[in-house]
Amino acid sequence: MIVKNLCSSFAAALRGLKFTFQNERSFRLQILAAIFVIILTIIFPLKVSEVILIILLIAAVLTIELFNTALEYFADLLKPRLHHYVLVVKDVMAAAVLTTSLGALIIGLIIFLPHFIELAK
Repeated sequence: MIVKNLCSSFAAALRGLKFTFQNERSFRLQILAAIFVIILTIIFPLKVSEVILIILLIAAVLTIELFNTALEYFADLLKPRLHHYVLVVKDVMAAAVLTTSLGALIIGLIIFLPHFIELAK
């Protein structure tokens, strides 16, 4: 019973990932960026703490985007009786994605820029 529930939950999660990947261009771009960062992580000699931070940041950005997508689809259910706060919630979630992504970008630059500078010498 526990294994069946676990498999069912895992299957639902995979359906959610597949749906988001197929329907959200921003999620596909974030996956592409994550792959690029993972390749850089493999190429450059990074500290274990930097690798852990990069993995956490990738997970954070993708998770926030998944929350944003779920909330947008839920809000779209309310469109016939759309309250102006629904638009505020959608904007705030978009801001959450933006701030998480910008934070990840800045930390990524702090980690990788010295390696690119060294490579350019």
